[in-house]
Amino acid sequence: MPLTRFVGDALGVVTICLVALLFLLGLFCIVYSFYFRNRIRDQSLVQLSYFSGPWIIRITFIFFAVWWGIGEIIRSKLLRRNGRVLNALSLRWQENICKCYIVSNLGFAEPCLFLTLIFLLRASLQRSGTLSRQWNVKTAGYVLLYCFPMFILQLVVILIEPEYKKHKNSKLPSYFIRTAAGINNSDVILCTYPLLSTIFLGLFAVILTAYLFCLGRRILHLVINKRLQKRVYTLIFSISIFFSLRVILLSLSVLSGPETLMYDALAFLAFLSLLCCACVGIYMLVYLPVADSLSLRRRKNEYNDTISLIANQTPVGVSKVGSPARDSAASANRGSISFRTMEIEASGADFVELSLFTSTPPCSPRRIGWPMIPTAQGLGHYIAETSPGR
Repeated sequence: MPLTRFVGDALGVVTICLVALLFLLGLFCIVYSFYFRNRIRDQSLVQLSYFSGPWIIRITFIFFAVWWGIGEIIRSKLLRRNGRVLNALSLRWQENICKCYIVSNLGFAEPCLFLTLIFLLRASLQRSGTLSRQWNVKTAGYVLLYCFPMFILQLVVILIEPEYKKHKNSKLPSYFIRTAAGINNSDVILCTYPLLSTIFLGLFAVILTAYLFCLGRRILHLVINKRLQKRVYTLIFSISIFFSLRVILLSLSVLSGPETLMYDALAFLAFLSLLCCACVGIYMLVYLPVADSLSLRRRKNEYNDTISLIANQTPVGVSKVGSPARDSAASANRGSISFRTMEIEASGADFVELSLFTSTPPCSPRRIGWPMIPTAQGLGHYIAETSPGR
């Protein structure tokens, strides 16, 4: 017993430290997201606002992760055996805290955490919907709506426990609905994981994991960068494996008593699994999109400087074949980092335009670039028109 108690207290200390690190990571990502939004507003980079569209849902994801972590701290044995506040409570109140933990974490925080992650992945498939606040509000509502059945099921589990205690001759084993267990000759109540609650959580995990694989398959069809493909694979497999592993470990915890070393090890590994799941989600879906967007902004500025330098060194009159020379100062103000084909209805010719990040209105008739001649006849005509003899 002394060794078991020492190991349990040590795991409680490690749990508190890891939750504190999770809180610091979430706080850093929240500050980083606000910094990114301020840079976009200050420099009027409307094109990059797409990447900051789901910023409210990203912060909500961090909020659910921290909520779950606080619940794990309250459940830990360290506060119950050595904490004055919890020890001062009656046995009934300690048992009620364990019931609230089951409903709060298994019925609300964990399902919402997984659902928010799913919606953040779906946001990458949308081109313009995540730019509006309406998408963030609707997504938050959908997360709460889809979490509601899981919340009700966990609530039913803790409500039927008193009825089970009244009927001692029930054929259902106690570990199916037991949320707390007392220690002999002690005023401490330890929280346990009802097997029925774990089964509901497992069914929820199976359904969403299957949808996660389908969603990841759609994303991989659109991704052409190998680096992004590795990120998608890492996110999908890590989330599905860690979340499934947590359900398995919680199911195995009913095979041992809450005061044994095996139970402490299984509960801590289950906590560690979901902690890794939350950290991977925060890093992949909150930090990396902001970091990549800021890197894209820096590259855009470098390309603009390069194109401005080229424009200043380009002779006047090379903007368009057969058209009068344009002001070189106006050409220098139209920098870009992207090439795209534009069809000019007035002339019927195709032009490669450098105008993704431009300070002029998109409806401006001026086109900076060079003509694209798709046919051999057009190419011969172009050579004849620009030959030195003409």
